[in-house]
Amino acid sequence: MDFRGQTIIVTGASRGIGAAIARAFAAEGGNVVVNYLQNEDAANRTVEACKAAGGDAWAVRADVTDAAAMQRMVDTVAEEFGRIDAVVNNAFRPYAFDPDNRKRFDELDWTDYRDQVDSALQSTFNLCHAVLPVMKQRAQGSIVNIATDLVARAVVPYHEYTTAKSALVGFSRTLAAELGPLGIRVNCIAPGLVYPTDSSRGTKETVKDAIIEQTPLRRIATPEDVTGPVLFLASEWSRFMTGQTLFVDGGLVMG
Repeated sequence: MDFRGQTIIVTGASRGIGAAIARAFAAEGGNVVVNYLQNEDAANRTVEACKAAGGDAWAVRADVTDAAAMQRMVDTVAEEFGRIDAVVNNAFRPYAFDPDNRKRFDELDWTDYRDQVDSALQSTFNLCHAVLPVMKQRAQGSIVNIATDLVARAVVPYHEYTTAKSALVGFSRTLAAELGPLGIRVNCIAPGLVYPTDSSRGTKETVKDAIIEQTPLRRIATPEDVTGPVLFLASEWSRFMTGQTLFVDGGLVMG
């Protein structure tokens, strides 16, 4: 895939899956905006890795849950590069995939759900809302949202996280229906457990072993396993695909 001359925004790209996605776009020649919230050093390391991979990159600190901050970021990027070809909504509120220490339903209150919805859905809404006029000018663009395979198979009942990601899938399909006539595509990637990431470090080996046993490809995903499907959905190779959710979990859900 060739992203030379293209500009891609990746949110939550200072580390983990987001950093791997940013590096993958850069390796294909893309100009990558590495969005981050707190860890400037990590974001700068991602930028350097992107440049070493052969592309260009720029770290931009902005809170994805702040609509004004997303608008400022998009305006700055559009002014600098003159175009935004793709956005990857990857950022989310820190969440620990620890089945033993997760909150059970009777321990949750609505603020727990609201926090995850604000993270997964409000942040995506903010960036999509900000970038839409830029993409409409060229009648093209790709939006890729990071969901989870838990929406299809709740291997562990992470209630608030899975509910928020399910809403994200519905949001993406509805947006795809509206933006399709404008030449703008919206799709989702739904990974299974990805290791190592900050969120999966607390996942016990017994849990990972159980998931591996149920996974046809017999392993846990790495961040790099997610990058190929993301780049595919952002590229012209998927130009006739929209409103889709690609499960990247080694066949666990057989979705």
